[in-house]
Formats: sequence, C-alpha cells, structure tokens
Amino acid sequence: MNCLIRLYCKLLDALTAALLLIMVVLVFGNVVLRYGFNSGWTVSEEVARWAFIWVVFLGAIAAMHHRGHLGSDMLISRLPRLGQQICYAISQALMILACWLVMTGSWQQTLINWDVSAPTTGWSVAVVYLSGVVFAASTLVILAFNLFRLVTGKLADHELTGIQESEETAHVAH
Repeated sequence: MNCLIRLYCKLLDALTAALLLIMVVLVFGNVVLRYGFNSGWTVSEEVARWAFIWVVFLGAIAAMHHRGHLGSDMLISRLPRLGQQICYAISQALMILACWLVMTGSWQQTLINWDVSAPTTGWSVAVVYLSGVVFAASTLVILAFNLFRLVTGKLADHELTGIQESEETAHVAH
C-alpha cells in the first residue's frame, strides 16, 4: 500500500509541475503580450487561477504523505511512547473527520456548480471544487493508512510526531 501511495504522490508531483509550467507560460506570456503588443489572452487569468488552486491542493496531498506540513512537537516529544501513540491516533482521527467534511462539502459544491460556466473559458466551475474532493479523498486514504500502521504496530517511533524537522532546525541540531 505504501508503494502505491508513493507512486501516486510521484504522479501528483508530475501533475503539479505541469500545472506550474502552464501557469508560468500563461502569466508570463500574457504580461509580454499586454506590455509589448497591447493585447493578451483572455483565458490566461482564469486558467492560471484554476491551475494555482489545483497546485495548492495536490501539493498538500504530497506534503501530507511526506509529513512536510508545519507543526510543533514540543509536547509530543516529551511524552512516553503510549502517550505519543494516543495523541497520534487522536490527531489522525481529527484530520480524517476534517477531510470528510471537506470532501462532502466540496462534493456538494461540485454538484451545485456543475452547470455553471466560467466567464472566459466556458468550462464548468465544478472543476474548481473538484480539487477539494481529490484532496480530501486522497488525504483520507493516507491518514487511514497511517492509522492502520499505528494499530498494527508498524509505525516507527520518529513517525509518531507527525512532522519533520525543518531544514534550519536540522542543521542547528547536527
């Protein structure tokens, strides 16, 4: 399962890079066209904005898998292993609940906006809200797998904090 999640995150990384490239081309190209040729692409702002929304949500999925989100382990690191396990289980359960709420809310917004067309592209606005569904569903799988690993005893001690040291802290500590 961990191998599938890693492969999925690599796919998301590639998709994120492609979306970033699209954003750069659209925004830079539009700037050159506006200032150099007094024209522009009408769809540039809308597509770039949508790509940015997707980049944020896809990046959050990869960050969840790599434990790259910001956090503090000041309290958790001082607890015994059982206390760390309990706190980890509670945090995973709360994040699962939050993801469930995001997923159901985003899905409802996707359905509501399915027939709403964007002003310049004419695409369905549901595409924007679908990013929340993809994020929440993907993150739910990662969180449930982490909880399963905790229950089965396959979670390493250093993973119980749920965060990684920042690069600055890692350099100071070593």
